[in-house]
Amino acid sequence: MTATQTVHIGGTAPYTVTIAPGLIDDGAALTRALRGRHLLLVSDAHVAPLYADRVEAAARAARPGLTTARYVMPAGEHEKTLARFGECVDALATLGATRDAAVLALGGGVIGDLAGFAGACWMRGIDVIQVPTTLLAMVDSSVGGKTAVDLPSGKNLVGAFHPPRAVVADTTVLRSLPDRELRAGLAEVVKYGAIFDAGFLDWLETHVDALLARDDAAVAEAVARSCRYKADVVERDPLEHGDRALLNFGHTFGHAIETEQGYAGTSGDGLNHGEAVAVGMVLAARLSARLGLAPAADAQRLQALLQRFGLPVEIPVGLSPEALLTRMRLDKKADAQGLRFILWDKAGAARIVAGIADEAVLATLTA
Repeated sequence: MTATQTVHIGGTAPYTVTIAPGLIDDGAALTRALRGRHLLLVSDAHVAPLYADRVEAAARAARPGLTTARYVMPAGEHEKTLARFGECVDALATLGATRDAAVLALGGGVIGDLAGFAGACWMRGIDVIQVPTTLLAMVDSSVGGKTAVDLPSGKNLVGAFHPPRAVVADTTVLRSLPDRELRAGLAEVVKYGAIFDAGFLDWLETHVDALLARDDAAVAEAVARSCRYKADVVERDPLEHGDRALLNFGHTFGHAIETEQGYAGTSGDGLNHGEAVAVGMVLAARLSARLGLAPAADAQRLQALLQRFGLPVEIPVGLSPEALLTRMRLDKKADAQGLRFILWDKAGAARIVAGIADEAVLATLTA
């Protein structure tokens, strides 16, 4: 395995995902996609103290004429709001960002989503460079160009498709990642095997200990494989009109849980995104079995793998199935036919199923 892995995302706005140790301090890698002289670094109160100075110093060393500024927001999914988005846009205005400016998103999925949305909207779209600092962001939210903020009524309801100019993933930053956040990212890694490749599930089952120990080779392989799976589907369906919806396996259930808990995962009072997706994937697999689409044994295998990674697999106590169903009706994947879920025929073979009856969903939530 080479020290640096690259994944090329094609389509009308192609870009490259670079995966390697040490990229946080690599000014050439961080600025390779820059076209202008303005750069807004967007981060949060947890990540900025760790890496912002290093990223900014590396960027300035590589581009001596660069004018930089920062917008640092409080950490947490509950901060991914229109109000914080407005503050980020104001920071671009204060910087005097021109059409060839760029936003550098330094953080996890919340930062990537919000900074990406600000980049999508400033002057109708400027460049965004994603520098993910969590495993979940590396394998999911930094790739594909989906940007958004949340509303009290639902997750990611206001947003835009805006592909980044580059994704720069430094695997060494995962060494400082809390164990809970690492496990949350592994949930999204498992998702790729669940929907695309049962062989990848086999690989994960044999590398659980190495991944939990943050073995560099195992982590790099998991990130690169995940990004390649996502690249393939994003190239086919950049605006999520078809196959790209498969990436939402577990998310209809998971987003409902997150929303009903008030995005309290960061404070520890609720499930974070990866944990909610883990529960959601198990529920989706159980729903598939209930509808006669897939063997129940596959749902049990998925549950066992997620449990080995230390992830939750049951709905948190106190959440009403009826309330969760109400949340799902506002999910972006619902359409005129009713609730639409990503289910599977077996491990590694997911598909979109529309018109699922409320009774089947409620039975799955209450079982």
